[in-house]
Amino acid sequence: MNFQLTTGKTNDRFPVENLCKHFMGKMFADKGYISKDLFEKLIEKGVELITQIRKNMKNAFMPLWDKLMLRKRSIIETIIDQLKNISQIEHSRHRSIPNFLVNLIAGITAYTLKREKTFYN
Repeated sequence: MNFQLTTGKTNDRFPVENLCKHFMGKMFADKGYISKDLFEKLIEKGVELITQIRKNMKNAFMPLWDKLMLRKRSIIETIIDQLKNISQIEHSRHRSIPNFLVNLIAGITAYTLKREKTFYN
């Protein structure tokens, strides 16, 4: 498991390379992560970036399995929603930075140790 905190105005593509440092396989993302430079850097590390294409892009061949898995990205959004609501990660009244970090790590740990993880399609 890996996560990184960034400011709200940080481009989502910047922390991806660091987050995938020890990762191999396929990474499914939304259209905001489309970047030829990022794609090439990840391929060198053994990570295949799979995204949907934008309207102005040429259609490229994608294996059926990858296309089906890309549709299941909503499961990830559900997990993020559970982290924010059930594990109470999204909280705006922190009095200090250490308090915020303890709350964040406790929420992620609580989700990780949760026996039954519910997924919605």
